[in-house]
Amino acid sequence: MNAAQHILDALQRHQIDTVFGYPGGCIMPLYDALVAEDVGVEHVLCRHEQACALAADGYARASGRTGVCMATSGPGATNLITGVANAHRDSIPMLVITGQVPSGLIGTDAFQETDVLGMTLGIVKHSYLVTEAPEIPAILEEALQLAGSGRPGPVWIDIPKDILLTDIGEPKAPAPTTATPLPDPTAEIDEALAMLREANMPLLYSGGGVSLAHAESAFRRFAKASRLPNVVTLKGIGNPGYDNADQMGMLGLHGSKAANMAVDTCDLLLVVGARLDDRATGAVATFAPNAKVIHIDTDAAELGKLRATDLAIRGELRDILDSMADALIRQPLTIENWRQQCATWRKTQGFQTAINEDPHAPISGPEFMRQLTDIAPRDAIVACDVGQHQMWVAQYCRFDHPRNHLSSGGLGTMGFGLPAAIGAQFAFPDRPVINVTGDGSFMMNAQELATIRRHKLPIKLIIMDNQCLGMVRQQQELFYENRESQIDLDDNPDFLALARAFDIPTLAIQRTDQVRRGIQTILAYDGPMLLHVRIDRSENVWPIVKPGASNRDMLDESQRPTSTSAKNKESAA
Repeated sequence: MNAAQHILDALQRHQIDTVFGYPGGCIMPLYDALVAEDVGVEHVLCRHEQACALAADGYARASGRTGVCMATSGPGATNLITGVANAHRDSIPMLVITGQVPSGLIGTDAFQETDVLGMTLGIVKHSYLVTEAPEIPAILEEALQLAGSGRPGPVWIDIPKDILLTDIGEPKAPAPTTATPLPDPTAEIDEALAMLREANMPLLYSGGGVSLAHAESAFRRFAKASRLPNVVTLKGIGNPGYDNADQMGMLGLHGSKAANMAVDTCDLLLVVGARLDDRATGAVATFAPNAKVIHIDTDAAELGKLRATDLAIRGELRDILDSMADALIRQPLTIENWRQQCATWRKTQGFQTAINEDPHAPISGPEFMRQLTDIAPRDAIVACDVGQHQMWVAQYCRFDHPRNHLSSGGLGTMGFGLPAAIGAQFAFPDRPVINVTGDGSFMMNAQELATIRRHKLPIKLIIMDNQCLGMVRQQQELFYENRESQIDLDDNPDFLALARAFDIPTLAIQRTDQVRRGIQTILAYDGPMLLHVRIDRSENVWPIVKPGASNRDMLDESQRPTSTSAKNKESAA
């Protein structure tokens, strides 16, 4: 068995049945091994290596399993980098395999040689350059273990072409695992419970670490037992589920006023699996100014990194939350006045959409998302791109599970949504998968329509088209005196004709009275379909926090400069 054959055998043994990739010269031996009978691994040919990495990311986000992508040396490897960086910033388990020029040519500036090890050190948990074939079995075992354990993330293996062709021989024994056990948090749990009982206005704040720890059930059990009002980050959307009456939505830059008011007022903030990112906290010096902070996380590096904590608890989230839930079931908290205050804020300052009674009015992004979430099946997976549409999904769509909402958080990668939807559809062939994108983001990886056609994937594509880079235009309007610069996209191609060139049926809507029927039509269609949604160029995402400002100083539409608003409406016309 040569090294290439061993890699496929190891993937099969680890129950990895899908890989996303693009062939080339130095990875050719691995592709040759793929044609062997009964290899047990399905290869998905994406049409750009960036999309390979993003599809592997979407597969992992939706399923909780490790995503795998591979490419050749040089531009193949460098094209993967954005997708791998995206996975690293959001702690997504991924195995990346690239071919490298033959061992004897490394360091000679050979054709398609790049220093993959050096370039990727900052965007992976670990990176390997294989120097001899017998190392491969041990490296693969260690890489797969690293990718999915602790705080997950991508691991990259770069393998010279000659080594891929070399017989494994006597494999080197894997290095003994020396994982440091997590500390016993019993004393800290007792202290946290005491602090909760002393607080008058405690608030629960959760992030993407809940699903990364597979702690969704434990989190909901704790939320139900504590009855704490709760807020979520972008990656924490879906943590409380549909039925939690105390959820106040997303906090931060485009969070609800209700959520940000609760954080600003609370006297204790219980942070679970969140990293207190600047998009969530705003000016950190003014974030939760009246609160003691309890921070629970698996990764010690996050505890106290940005906001000083009064109590840090490191350990397995499931165990910690279950222990705290048990104690609160026995002795519930008494915080009814605070819960009622938060309920009032949620009702008056939560995300609201105004129903336009004019059937011929332009389509509103928020109202479209409200109808989408009302009509779509509860188990639908929504993969977003980056921009205004991403925030409208986060604000107005409801999710019963955090893995049903796929969104690029830390890196904010335009072009993420379509390949991520492809990855999610391979993870769950029988579930509805929807890609919500903008006209700017869609053009970043539009070539993946070919992947949808080849594999007959029933993905529903929704393009929110305002013929501009909406989020950039909004920032220029509000914070740069409306000096628009390089944001016009009014020369985009005909998206309907483009989709039809890939045998994907289409539907276009532009009026309020067409929204419901449009959504119902694409969701009912047995196969892929594209819905083109024309929206007003001047529409903004509200509320918003000015960069560097405190979350308490959110701007809403009533504070929009009249002159710039009029100018944008004139441009749209």
